[in-house]
Amino acid sequence: MSRTVLICDDSTFAQKQMARALPEDLPVSISFANNGQEAIRAIKEGKGDVVFLDLNMPVMDGYQALEQIRGSDLVADIIVVSGDIQAEAHRRVMDLGALAFIKKPVNKDDVAAIIREFDLFNPDKAKAAKQGLDTWDAYREVANVAMGQASALLAKVLNTFVIMPIPNVNMLEVSELQMAIAQVGSDDQLDAVCQGFIGGGIAGEAMLVFSESSYADIAKLTNFEGVLDDAAEMELLMDLTNILIGACVKSIAEQFDINLSLSHPIVLGRHGRAQDLLKSSKSWTKTLAIDMNIGIENYHINGSLLLLFTEDSIPRLDYLIGYAAA
Repeated sequence: MSRTVLICDDSTFAQKQMARALPEDLPVSISFANNGQEAIRAIKEGKGDVVFLDLNMPVMDGYQALEQIRGSDLVADIIVVSGDIQAEAHRRVMDLGALAFIKKPVNKDDVAAIIREFDLFNPDKAKAAKQGLDTWDAYREVANVAMGQASALLAKVLNTFVIMPIPNVNMLEVSELQMAIAQVGSDDQLDAVCQGFIGGGIAGEAMLVFSESSYADIAKLTNFEGVLDDAAEMELLMDLTNILIGACVKSIAEQFDINLSLSHPIVLGRHGRAQDLLKSSKSWTKTLAIDMNIGIENYHINGSLLLLFTEDSIPRLDYLIGYAAA
């Protein structure tokens, strides 16, 4: 009797990529789940002998799912597939009983090596489920992988654990963009830096926004010992800009197989409100916005990384997304 495969990811784009990464001759039936809660239900129904499990999901994330599976009598071979490539994330999932860890975007050779190493299947013929492509979902997955690269670099530099966000993708008017930025610090004052990017037929800006109340903990993490004045805060903000924006934009370029050039960082504003920051930027009317919150475990740090694509970039982005999924 053939084994069952369950692919658990809140992104249908990622689900499709994972299904296509499996060897074509596997004698398996493939099912899909959108979060850990659905995955546990599917395993109970006999649909998850082998589970490819994402970590960053709503309702119930991969860590919670692994904890529940370990604490129950459920039997499944769990391979974590995630854009969160921090060493600490890898250690935690292995401690929770995962069999192996594969980084996103998935590579057929990596998947085949895991299958061979743990002898997961008998080589016959697999029947995979076909899915349509949700473009907005695909944008979210591209951003998820990019933020995973950025978070891993930040975690390595700060020697801490960065909480991976679930990216929000929307077409926003300027007033809605102000609201998204305002959520970073509520009544707190905000600082912001942006960098333009262009290449491969797309253009936009990456904007890093931090609540000013975050600097005390950022200074602790970086072992800053001087006086935390305006100049010191600006130095810390620019360091974070280089790490987060640089890694995120680089990952997007790699996923789309294009070259993206970054402009020099520009300070949009300090000690300001959301509407003041945007007045200092370009005259936005409408933008494809990907918003990713930034959090660090056990520290009070409020920030957000926004990728803002021009309207003219959307047809090209749709093409690149479709090509990546093909």
